[in-house]
Amino acid sequence: MLYGKSVVLGVSGGIACYKACEIVSRLKKAGADVDVIMTEHAREFVTPLTFQTLAKSAVVVDEFAPVKDYDVKHISLAKKADIFVVAPATANVIAKLANGIADDMLTTTYLACNAQKLICPAMNVNMYEDETTSKNMAELRRRGVKFCEPTEGLLACGDIGKGRLAEPSDIVSTITEMLTPVQDLDGKTVLVTAGGTEESLDAVRVLTNRSSGKMGACIAEACLERGARVVFVHGNMTVGIPKGVFEISVRTTQQMYEACNREFGAADIAVLAGAPADYRPKQTFSQKIKSDTLTVEFEKNPDIAMSLGSKKGDKKLVIFAAETENLIQNAIGKLAKKNADLVVANDVTAEGAGFDCDTNVATLIAADGDRTESGKVSKRKLADMIIDRVLAL
Repeated sequence: MLYGKSVVLGVSGGIACYKACEIVSRLKKAGADVDVIMTEHAREFVTPLTFQTLAKSAVVVDEFAPVKDYDVKHISLAKKADIFVVAPATANVIAKLANGIADDMLTTTYLACNAQKLICPAMNVNMYEDETTSKNMAELRRRGVKFCEPTEGLLACGDIGKGRLAEPSDIVSTITEMLTPVQDLDGKTVLVTAGGTEESLDAVRVLTNRSSGKMGACIAEACLERGARVVFVHGNMTVGIPKGVFEISVRTTQQMYEACNREFGAADIAVLAGAPADYRPKQTFSQKIKSDTLTVEFEKNPDIAMSLGSKKGDKKLVIFAAETENLIQNAIGKLAKKNADLVVANDVTAEGAGFDCDTNVATLIAADGDRTESGKVSKRKLADMIIDRVLAL
């Protein structure tokens, strides 16, 4: 659920430090990348090695520690973070954060970070209810900082009252909600295709296309963030495979066809963002062809979209129409022919809509004729627009 998300966890000095170990463990199991920053006081309760083992990353403590490679650590971590969490947060560190004091690695990184912020207080009940602490927390809330409220009970000092660190499971749930606020695909399985296939000509040469797989990868990431199980069938890609997908790697269109038909039965939605080759050489050669001239005869590959459309029932099928002319006319024709629910039409010659760029310009056309223009947007933004439109069908 948190694959690809970066959590920076600041641990300040209090007996509740031991609970932060469980927070790291739960975040890692959810797929998040975790970096831990400890104050010097926190080291008195839990060793950095414990967090390093759980997070599988180096723990940062000393702001002035020598490094092998040039890296302004408090800046690099601040930029890396999707969320900055302080747990446990003592009254002392809350006061520093509220007043802009940056005198150690935790507070310095916090001040440099523009990501979402979550503070999880843990302290004696009298310290928590003190007027100064209340004012400091109110000031942080005014700036948009979220709090995971402490619970009531027997405190380490023997007092009974509010001040116990929230349960690690509740803290991780809050982090998940902040990073993935929409879970409208929870319990759904989405089949996504991406990348281009290739067809062999001889022992050396293959025929393929310019697809990068970026659009499909963005769709898979968006579906994962919204709670779906994602089956990711891909050909050649120039980008990495999204973490957390059930990956099926294929080479030819026939292989993609077989994988999609095999997995479609368990899917609720299929988004065919891949670029399978429409044709393959009728004859292939086991040795490298050496000739001054070459004539190649092609035959049609199986149509993946049409195959799925013929048996989709109440499943939702999204197809893509990458065109160079007559965009809308060709897209509408393809939508009807494939029995799809939505076609994402884009002119690949348009500025900002090419194969290997990070943006796209598309028209989303539903089977009922409704159209949505995306404008020039990032492929990640377009992915969410596509999902929103599918769920509205």
